Amino acid sequence: MDTKLDPSRDDLPLMANTSHMLVRHYTLDLDVDVESHVIEGTTVLFLEDENSLKKRTRSTQETCQLEAEEACRLRTPEPCRVPMTSARSFSCKVGCSDFATFGKGEKDPSAKDGNHDNQEQASGISSSKYCCDTEHHGREDFLLVLDCCDLSVLKVEEVDVAAVPGIEKLTRSPKLTGVCEELRNEIVGELVTLPAHHWREQLDYYALCSRAPGCGELFFDTDAWSLRIRKTGAQTAMDFPHAIRIWYKTKPEGQSVTWTSDQSGRPCVYTMGSPINNRALFPCQEPPVAMSTWQATVRAAASFVVLMSGENSAKPTPLREGCLSWHYYVTMPMPASTFTVAVGCWTEIKPETCSSNDLATAGPLPPSATDSRSVGICGHMEYPCRFQNTSATTQELIPHRVFAPVCLRGVCQETLVRLLPPCLSAAHSVLGTHPFSRLDILIVPANFPSLGMASPHIIFLSQSTLTGWSLCGTRLCHEIAHSWFGLAIGARDWTEEWLSEGFATHLEDIIWAEAQQLSSHEAQEQQELRACLRWHRLQDELQNSPEEMQVLRPSKEKTGHVSDSGASVVRHGLNPDKMFMQVHYLKGYFLLRFLARRLGDEAYFSFLRKFVYTFHGQLILSQNFLQMLLENIPEENRLELSVENIFQDWLESSGIPKLLQQERRRRAGAECALARRVGTEVAKWTRANRRPRRRKRGEQEDVFEKLLPDQLVLLLEHLLEEKTLRPRTLQSLQRTYCLHEQDAEVRHRWCELIIKHKFTEAYEQVERFLQEDQWPFRQLVLCRGSSCDVTWLWTTSTSPGHGRVPLRGADGERGCQAAAACPQMLRAGQGADGQVLSPGGGRNAVLNRKDPGEIVSRPLLILDARGA
Repeated sequence: MDTKLDPSRDDLPLMANTSHMLVRHYTLDLDVDVESHVIEGTTVLFLEDENSLKKRTRSTQETCQLEAEEACRLRTPEPCRVPMTSARSFSCKVGCSDFATFGKGEKDPSAKDGNHDNQEQASGISSSKYCCDTEHHGREDFLLVLDCCDLSVLKVEEVDVAAVPGIEKLTRSPKLTGVCEELRNEIVGELVTLPAHHWREQLDYYALCSRAPGCGELFFDTDAWSLRIRKTGAQTAMDFPHAIRIWYKTKPEGQSVTWTSDQSGRPCVYTMGSPINNRALFPCQEPPVAMSTWQATVRAAASFVVLMSGENSAKPTPLREGCLSWHYYVTMPMPASTFTVAVGCWTEIKPETCSSNDLATAGPLPPSATDSRSVGICGHMEYPCRFQNTSATTQELIPHRVFAPVCLRGVCQETLVRLLPPCLSAAHSVLGTHPFSRLDILIVPANFPSLGMASPHIIFLSQSTLTGWSLCGTRLCHEIAHSWFGLAIGARDWTEEWLSEGFATHLEDIIWAEAQQLSSHEAQEQQELRACLRWHRLQDELQNSPEEMQVLRPSKEKTGHVSDSGASVVRHGLNPDKMFMQVHYLKGYFLLRFLARRLGDEAYFSFLRKFVYTFHGQLILSQNFLQMLLENIPEENRLELSVENIFQDWLESSGIPKLLQQERRRRAGAECALARRVGTEVAKWTRANRRPRRRKRGEQEDVFEKLLPDQLVLLLEHLLEEKTLRPRTLQSLQRTYCLHEQDAEVRHRWCELIIKHKFTEAYEQVERFLQEDQWPFRQLVLCRGSSCDVTWLWTTSTSPGHGRVPLRGADGERGCQAAAACPQMLRAGQGADGQVLSPGGGRNAVLNRKDPGEIVSRPLLILDARGA
């Protein structure tokens, strides 16, 4: 481990020494206490060491080569391809990935032969003097380093997997006599490498092993970012126990989970997903290369429903009175950061009678789709892969459920429940096989910090998405697209977020058009309008953000590199400003749009399906996608396109790429019909705003056209550039388009106009917006232009800065003046403990609360207090 690793203030450290050992499977056994805001229990880690991994990698490479030759001989349509980033071709440093799953753990406080040298167990921290042992001929003991933050680690012990009845089937040893460390590690080694068609048996053994007794406590130590574990005398990863149990509990202020209330006022908890991922939920290996499987048993009060990243639709098991147990598992290896759980009083929202007016009709599932498992030739490490299952590949609709607080039942049935089947079917039409066998969608509490978040088998959506058919549909398509790009295919380096968000943003338009069953002309018009909107947003983003945050590949040639131990940092991973930025969405979108046009839409999406088939279940870097794409572009269409040129112009430079600037200049004045109609309406409104109250005799009143939601957003974007809009113009705008009834995207821009022009009679609408749609739309630009550039932010928590809330704007003095101008709404809010946050006051406003990580339950509006 590189002990001198010293990440800068806003970089996120990944401390796990994944080059020496990889977690192949987690079993979690947890109790959720909503009253005390604590999750407590155990996690059992099944590990594979570096040497075993290298041996197996060499073996699978040889096997894959034989399979490829056999496929060629038989002339199969899609022979085995071993891409550069295939797990089979990685060294252990880069990312070999296997699969595993969870089993119910059983608390065993009476571990035999326990080593009780750990100090301060009540606080979960042992004395640092036990971190290493140099008594063995001057050599230190091997340290297993896990990512860990804001957890109370109580005990760590080795698990005696050899004590599991029938486990002898997993070892080459004829009899289990004289059980030793080597034999226990051999058992785990055989367990984590069971063939994919033994996935059920593998899950059962994981569950049994997780309940096996302990056979000795291990020394451990924690710091701000990691948990370090050692065993005296185990000087190499090969000697270190390959199955360990960690007893721990979360802390209420831990940033991986959010304790709050749902829209009905009932308590709940859910995982946030960022910025520190799951290290404050359970000790784990956070680097993406540490791809693992999991299974989890979660117990909660009987009034709660537990939803989780899992292949099965879990049914609760009654335990003691008033308590239920839920069990989920995953057999596809994925980074631990993708694990998601939500516990609350959710209600399943089932569809009412199917309507012929729905966008599409949900078809029946193939009878074998949920049970049939088969293994074929793929580039990833072996697991039960849906891409090699005939039933799964033809399955347009996967089983799906919708959950929400009961108070949102009606609006969910009107929008989300009706939209989900056609969106799933459209995604299959565009991208092919659904990577995951089922999907749950949860409407999360109002303090959720974004419009949506996709995880394996579950999507979180903000209640703001329910405010409009188009907004709900496009966001749903965006999150569904992440099943392919972001989950089934992940970025090997987290700084390359565009590989997830750029793809999902580009695909959301394509999938949404397919779901609406638009003609090619209608789809093109809709997509051109949305491109126009994103062009405006990208320009604003780049004008108001630091240049170093505008780069999609900030590590350049070092992208994907890690230290010898596997530790690394994610650049700007803890920078509070990053969560407000959209540059990786927008620049990534425009790059993919540019490449699709160069190749041609039909050829591009045919290629994309081929790319998905080749790389599903694996981690990639930008060059993997670009190299394969350029191979599919005819020589005459490539012109000066190369991986190096795309890196330089699009991915490794700040600002707007030159090719994009040239394209937008060529298209100036040649907007689509939908955008031209908006331009016409803007001209009418500017004329009406300049016109005196009394019209001249014979002067006709302007007749305004009905506009789509995206057109309204573009209209308001243009009007925000006007220096002054009179109150009567704003009144007319509100009346003409019923702006207070539009979706959250439209009302966001409308609130900006209200605030900018001090339209006091509409302040109640701003209040409603902040209460209902505050969290996903965290930023309002009050005034645009050089004379006043003030920004309001509201936030769910103080997050990584330990009570410091990042803000933007011109200066604190102007901010105070703006607050004084809008006393009804634009005022400081109160924190959870009642302390008031004041506007102004220097470069930063600080919210001093007893629990910095606790969510503020009431709207918190924070005025900028930092210089531009």
